[in-house]
Amino acid sequence: MTRHENTVVGPTRVAVIYGGRSTEAEISLQSAASVIAHLDRTRYDIVPIYIDERGAFHRQALPALSAQQPASMAADAGTDSLSLAIRPGQLFQPGAEGAGAQAIDVVLPIMHGPLCEDGSIQGLLELADVAYVGSRVLGSALCMDKDLAKRLVQAEGIAIVPYVSLRGPEWEVARAELLRRIEADLGYPAFVKPATLGSSVGVSRASTRDELISAIDQALRYDDKVLVERAVAAREIEFAVLAAEDPAAPPEISVPGEISAREDFYSFERKYLDAQGADLHVPAQLDAATLAKGRDAVGRIFRTLECEGMARVDFFLDKHSGELYFNEVNTIPGFTAISMYPKLWEASGISYGRLLDRLIGDAQRRHARRSKLRRER
Repeated sequence: MTRHENTVVGPTRVAVIYGGRSTEAEISLQSAASVIAHLDRTRYDIVPIYIDERGAFHRQALPALSAQQPASMAADAGTDSLSLAIRPGQLFQPGAEGAGAQAIDVVLPIMHGPLCEDGSIQGLLELADVAYVGSRVLGSALCMDKDLAKRLVQAEGIAIVPYVSLRGPEWEVARAELLRRIEADLGYPAFVKPATLGSSVGVSRASTRDELISAIDQALRYDDKVLVERAVAAREIEFAVLAAEDPAAPPEISVPGEISAREDFYSFERKYLDAQGADLHVPAQLDAATLAKGRDAVGRIFRTLECEGMARVDFFLDKHSGELYFNEVNTIPGFTAISMYPKLWEASGISYGRLLDRLIGDAQRRHARRSKLRRER
């Protein structure tokens, strides 16, 4: 591949960025370990970049990373941090060695949560004018905010579960009024979740007023906006989306998957720490009408929320009414070997390694297309 500022041709240099200042950094390590293990070493020159809990960037030595072992992914205490060189196609520069900036062809931001998946890292990559996998700033930010995403999707005529959103200052000054509104509009039980986190971090189920107060207080430790959502007896259905290789074609949609939690809901612990916390069914057993409705909704949601490259779109399927409710979109879904996103594509005929090839190719095509836009009058 031709670099930005020279004619050297060779393997595509792919930076895998992971970690970050997020409550979901641990999950990012698991995903990145799996991604690096599945990238074709004959096609890609892999540059592992770890962001620690302070926000410092570290370049990792690839041979030191054990295949699919997250514990090996974090930088050693003595690892030199990287300074950033924001020039077209050149993003990272080893500060201690004083060497020149290294050109990156494509970035795989395998990061989850705030300051990672919410448009923050995407903004940095836009400034660096480097190709990267996944949605751009707007799509990332919209999907990360569950409140805004639900409003926009509902405006498209797609059903959502009734909810109430509140902010920290409102909760401090109008707690009694908010509690009365929640109880009148939603009732019990209800789920409480931070508006801009994923992986079930900070999510609680409340069956009484005392539990509701405690759940909101807990969620506000992670975010300054919280959603309280009516609990429904529902199946959790997920679809994976992948940009088509033909830019003019609509995105591809996988077979559906289903998560059956063995307890009240699919918590962080059951999702990542308890191997027996849930059963995954791929493909999910849906009747033809529900499957068609779900696939149509996925395509509309992907476009409405300005998604690009990839996404996982999650729904609730009411066990009693059969209504399909939009839940959320993950623009950087989990990439561990057991994560639903790669599993859905494997069941749809695309292997993990081929999936990564498709995503990298899409990132390069989109970047090349945007590079033709005029930046001046």
